[in-house]
Amino acid sequence: MSNDTRVPSRVFRPAQQEAENANTNSGTPQTEHPAYRLAFQDMDFLLREDLRPVRFQLELLKPQLILDEANIASTFVVYGSARIPEPEKAKALLELADTPEQKKIAERLIEKSHYYDVARELAQMVSNFPLDEAGKRHFVVCSGGGPSIMEAANRGARDVGADTVALNIVLPHEQAPNPYVTPSLSMQFHYFALRKMHFLLHARAVAVFPGGFGTFDESFELLTLIQTGKIDPIPVLFYGKDFWQRVVNFEALCEEGVIGPRDLSLFHFVETAEEGWRIVQDFWRDKQAKG
Repeated sequence: MSNDTRVPSRVFRPAQQEAENANTNSGTPQTEHPAYRLAFQDMDFLLREDLRPVRFQLELLKPQLILDEANIASTFVVYGSARIPEPEKAKALLELADTPEQKKIAERLIEKSHYYDVARELAQMVSNFPLDEAGKRHFVVCSGGGPSIMEAANRGARDVGADTVALNIVLPHEQAPNPYVTPSLSMQFHYFALRKMHFLLHARAVAVFPGGFGTFDESFELLTLIQTGKIDPIPVLFYGKDFWQRVVNFEALCEEGVIGPRDLSLFHFVETAEEGWRIVQDFWRDKQAKG
């Protein structure tokens, strides 16, 4: 055997080729029956209740492969409301308010609308982080892909020509990704739990803007994971001290003994993009200095 003989890397046919061959079978009662379909081409089979563990695996694996193939080593995750408008559109809320209660809500949303600009500016700063020596990308902006604060984050990354990630979720009402998400990094989830896991698998910093149930769910799970030592500490930025202290009495939780005083140091209240990005940089600089 000569020295230049090349041994093939595989001898089995690729699944893609087998799938194409399977679709060319002649029509007979046997080949047309659902039982004859290849398992990975049989949607009725894949959507069965007892195939849920397989769907878990697929939803865990697909986004991981996409991020790996895009050389994304870490992300900067942005949580926040889908209802806070950008400042230019905020005043329209007052025009649509019919009752004193609706007017009061509109005024409060208008007060928070400047966080759209803050999230956008923060994403611009973060997205300029250089590649590492291996060519890997870090602090790639990642949001839930929806409107408002999420849109602002993706938009900020797009402003500076950077790719940006969205982890969207199937909801009963239409939930399309915002137009600033990089199409090849726009992913859709069925399972909330796996979506939340993917938010944190690569996160090396998280910015939490004012939000509702979804934002609470995501951010307090993150704090719980850090508190219990399930993940190493990372910078957690809560934007809007007045908002957060109004809707959550952190000090009362401590006074009641259900969290400890040290737990209040798991996050930082911040207001500006510069302040938040400085905290993140200082955190990882100190971490590196300590080895």
